[in-house]
Formats: sequence, structure tokens, C-alpha cells
Amino acid sequence: MYKQLFFNMKQGFKIFILGLILLIGLVITYSNHFMNGFHFDDFHAINDNIYIRSLKNIPHFFSHPEMFSSLPSHWGLRPLVTSSLAIDYWLAGGLNPFYFQLSTFIVFALLAVVLYFVYNKIIKTTGENTWSEYFALFAAGLYALHTANAETVNYIISRSDVQSSFFIVLSFAIFILYPNQRKKYFYLIPALIGVLAKETVLVLPVLLFFYITLFEKNMSLSDLLKPSNFKITFKSFLVVVPIFIVVGALQYYTLSKALSISENTSTPFFYYIITQPFIWVHYFITFFIPMNLSADTDWTIITNPFDDRIIIGLIFISLLVYTIFKTSVKKETRPISFGLIWFSFSLLPTSIMPLTEVMNDHRIFFPFIGLAFSVVCAIRLFILKHQKIIETKSKYQRFIFVAALLVLSSYAYGAFQRNKVWKDEESLWLDVTIKSPENGRGLMNYGLTQMNKANYDIALLNFEKALIYCPYYSTLHINLGIIKNVLNRSIEAEDHFKKSIQYEPTSPSAYYYYSNFLKQHNRLGEARQMAEKALDLNSAYMDARYTLMAIYSDLELWDNLKTTAEKTLELLPSDKVSLTYLDASMKRQSKIDASVELAKNSQTPESYLNLSMMYYQKGLFEKCIEASYEAIKLKPDYADAYNNIGAAYNSLGKFEEAVKACEKAIQLKPDFQLAKNNLNWAKSQIK
Repeated sequence: MYKQLFFNMKQGFKIFILGLILLIGLVITYSNHFMNGFHFDDFHAINDNIYIRSLKNIPHFFSHPEMFSSLPSHWGLRPLVTSSLAIDYWLAGGLNPFYFQLSTFIVFALLAVVLYFVYNKIIKTTGENTWSEYFALFAAGLYALHTANAETVNYIISRSDVQSSFFIVLSFAIFILYPNQRKKYFYLIPALIGVLAKETVLVLPVLLFFYITLFEKNMSLSDLLKPSNFKITFKSFLVVVPIFIVVGALQYYTLSKALSISENTSTPFFYYIITQPFIWVHYFITFFIPMNLSADTDWTIITNPFDDRIIIGLIFISLLVYTIFKTSVKKETRPISFGLIWFSFSLLPTSIMPLTEVMNDHRIFFPFIGLAFSVVCAIRLFILKHQKIIETKSKYQRFIFVAALLVLSSYAYGAFQRNKVWKDEESLWLDVTIKSPENGRGLMNYGLTQMNKANYDIALLNFEKALIYCPYYSTLHINLGIIKNVLNRSIEAEDHFKKSIQYEPTSPSAYYYYSNFLKQHNRLGEARQMAEKALDLNSAYMDARYTLMAIYSDLELWDNLKTTAEKTLELLPSDKVSLTYLDASMKRQSKIDASVELAKNSQTPESYLNLSMMYYQKGLFEKCIEASYEAIKLKPDYADAYNNIGAAYNSLGKFEEAVKACEKAIQLKPDFQLAKNNLNWAKSQIK
């Protein structure tokens, strides 16, 4: 009954129903990703970026590249991305990942909808067919549900790929769907918006040129190269000149602003270039078998020009070019050619510009728009050859329907599983260590998740493995310094902090963490220098500001404290920590009085722990215990607070109470050497 009802529907309504089902399927596929957290570059571009915390900064995002990231090495001008992040932060009232994930997903879903109309238009240039819209819908669904796209959709800062792709496709759609309106240049508007998300938009004029020549001028690529067709080719070129000039000019502006202050790292050009053909092979295979996706691969450049992978890559590129030319000859195969052109030219920018990573799975988000279309168009030709038989045999129709459903479901299932991998830092980087075992950065980041859980042995093991592959990685040395300091190996820790500065002298993080280390060891003069250097490199580095204000307070440098607090409040008005320090600078409060007020105002376990340590140093052991218990109220598993209680009880001669507190600290943090020392002392004093 339901089957008969469906077949009796009008074509347009059938497509609407099927399209709605695909959209529902897309929502279900990504239903487990909306609370997935922040990862990797998200931390410096979102979590630590104070500028996205106010909508008032949106106009400045278009001219101040330093507002894109808290790291100078990542400063750039992508105002559409940064503005959307600021709006998400405002809607969420903070860093609730749901709003950030939802924002990206909505644009992704809209992209899938627009793709249907683009695919349908191009397919129909080969001739009207009752099945054309179904193939267009299948192609849009295939792309939207493809497993590999989960790598981009889940990675919040990679919304730059989603946004730029959407606006490129929208601009392309307006151009091809409304040819009579081209002289009004409405199609330029989405392209200009897309430039503000990512540099990919420069591919658009190329795609429009090939669309015009293949489908409107009815020329093959071979025809394009004939001198007799030069006039036609030139006219086609003139059509895309306006978009090339306008987009190119805006792109030049965004790149020039970024390059004027940013710090670029690059891979040797020649080796990078000869490696890329094999990378293309990997991307092509990934479309059909997306089984080895990794958030951070361990692939490196190939330095031997005669390596088998180089040969395989060159053969693949040759076959790809041959196929593009061959399929451009006949009208019915030109959509295949165009899709492969889309795939190829979309990959070119990251293939000819040496980047730090030789490959990255989120780079295939935009190119797969073309590859998905080519694959579906090839399947379409095969099916249309047997259309009469299929129309008379219901079993063939059922087979095609089931096959299409299985393909879409398989990709959707894969995306659903990848969403689970992207759930949090631990699950993501564990997957990276499995898929990319020689990736030092992946090993370090997984180790970092274990360090945060106080699994210091596992963390240190992963850091030391990472050191084999990344011996000069500044961030790795920072983390090695932190963990070795926790393990009371302070001499080794300081060596790592110094190396982190040596290997990346422009990194504010290196100076900041070294400053923390020096402050902890009561070397306040040196700590001050390091914190000030961190702020010289990035004045918006809030953690460095807090540390520097704490140092000024400890040294009772009231004028410096007042100035720093006031400048911090200019960046973050009503910031409680800065207001407390400002008040302390006006009152000329002692260090301990300021810490009492800071703890009461900020209500963080760290501030109470810091207060307890000050009380201990002053010999106020009862107050040390009180402050430690306040910290425990806010953080019940705070091993450091229990250790402070144990140390204070030792000083008071209450050794049995000290034993209980130290045992609790060790229970929470089994490798807590300082607590073990305090426990041994307490036990030795009990008679």
C-alpha cells in the first residue's frame, strides 16, 4: 500500500520526501557529536582567545589578525570564522560546545541542500531523464553522509572549510542556475563572504571557467587547446575575470594582513611537491574505503624521488588527467570530467604550498564535492544503459534501492563512529596513537590527557616516545618540564623549560610555563622576567597576565600591579581576578591579605591552595589547614590540598591526623612523592 502510494506521487514531491529523509538521516548520523569538545587548534583559537568573548570585537576581526588566535604563530585574518565563534560564545554564555557544533552543522546541512540543486543542474545538461533528480539527490546524500567529512564537522575551528565550501557552492549555484542574472553579479556576494572564511575561494573562478567551456560552450578539454577555438576560450575566460579580480583583491587583503605579522613554517618545497601525488592516491582511496582516518597523521615527506610511492603517485596523476580529458569528449560523460576537475583543482592549493603537515584528512572536505559527483555520474551512466530492463524488472529496482541505501548507511555509520572518537581529548588522541604511532604530537597530546588524570607514568612514557620523533618540539618540552617538576625532578624540568624557549623563542607559552616553574620555586625575580616576556609576545595572553599580577603582588610592586590590572580590565572588563589585584594595589595590601581576598572573590580551589601554602610559609598552620579544606570543598579530589593538611599537622605535632591526610593524598595521586615524604615523616614520629 505504502509503496503504491509513493509511486503515485508527483516527481517533485517524491524528491522532497526523499530529501527530507536524507536530512533526517544526516541529523541522526551526527546526533552524537553535538557535545563533542574542543581539540588541538580549538584551544588557542577559541578557548584561550579572549576576543571572541565579546560581540563588540566583531568589527575588529576584519582588520586585526591577532584576534584570530592567542598564539602569534597562528595569527591570521578569517573574520567570518572568528565572528561566528563570537556569536556562538554569546549564545552559549561561555564555552558550551553544543552551540559551536550546532553552528557548524547547520552550515554543513545547508551545503548539502545547495549541492543537490548544483548536481541536478549539471546532470540535466547531458539531457533530460526521469531519473536525473534521483541521482542528484543520491550524490548530495553520498557527500553529506561520507565518513571522511566527520573529520571536518567535528573539528570546530575547521568550520573554515565548511563555511568557505558552502559559500563557494552557493556562488557557483547562483551562477549556473540563474544565467540571465549574471550581469547583475549577485553570484559575487557569496564568494566574497567565503573569502573571509578561508583561501579556498580562489578555486571558484577556475571551476566556473570549466563549467562554461564544458557545458555552455559544449567544448571538450581537447577543443579548449585548439588554436581555432581561442576566441571562444577567451570569451569564457572574460566571463570569470570579474570574480577573479574581486575575489583575488579581497584575498590579497586578508593574506597581506596575516603575512605581515604571522610566522610561517614550511617543509622543503621539492620533497613536499613530489610527495603530494601519493597523498592524492591516499585521498582517492579514502573516498571509497574511509577506514584509516586520523586527526593527526604521521605521514612525512618522501625524500627519495625513486621511491615506489612516488612512482605510484605519478601513475595515478597521469591516469587522472587522462580520464579528465577522455570523459570531457562526450556530452554524457562531461559531468564525470567536471567532478574530477573539481577534485583536482581543489587539492592543488595545499599540494603546491608547502605546509607543516604533508597531509591532513580535513583537506578533502571541499575536493570530495567533486569526487562524489563524478562517482555517482559514472554509476548513472552504467544504470542508464540498462534503463529499459530495470524499468521492467522490479527486482532490479529493488536491488538498486537497497544498494544505494547500504552505501549511504555504511558511510553514515562510519561518520557516527568517528563522532565517538572526537568525543574528548583522550578518545581522539588515543585513536591518533593507534592510527599514527610515529606522530610525536599525537603521542604528546595523549600523554597530556593522562597527565591531567594524574597517570604520570603513562604520561611520561608517551612524552618520551614523542621526543624520539619530535626532539625539537617546544610544546613537548613544556609538558616534559611540567611533569618532571610534579615528579620532583626539578633540575631536569628546568632544562626542558629552557629548551622549549630555545627551540621556539617567539612562543609566549614557553616563557609563561617557565615563569610558573620559577614562581613555584620562589625565584620571583626570574619569574617576573619570563612572564613579562610572554606578555611582550602576546599582550592578550590572560594566563600570563594572571601569573604576572601574582608575582607583582608577591614582590609588592604595587604600581606595576596597578598598571597590569588596569590593562587586563581593558581586555576583560569586570574580570574578578583583575579587580581583586587592582584593589590590592590601591590598598597596598600584603601578599597574604591579597591572597585571602583573591580566594574569597575568585572561589577557585587553586586560590585557596595558594593561600594555604602562604599560611604554611608564615607558620600559621591552623589557618593553612582551614584554607586547604576550603579548597577541598571546591575540589573534593584535590590531592595537593590533603598534602598541605598533612604537612601542617606534622608541623603542629599532630602526626596521626597527618597520616590520615597524607594517605588520602596518595590515594588520590598514587605517585605523589611529596605526600609520601610527609607520610613517612609522620609515621616515624608516632611512638
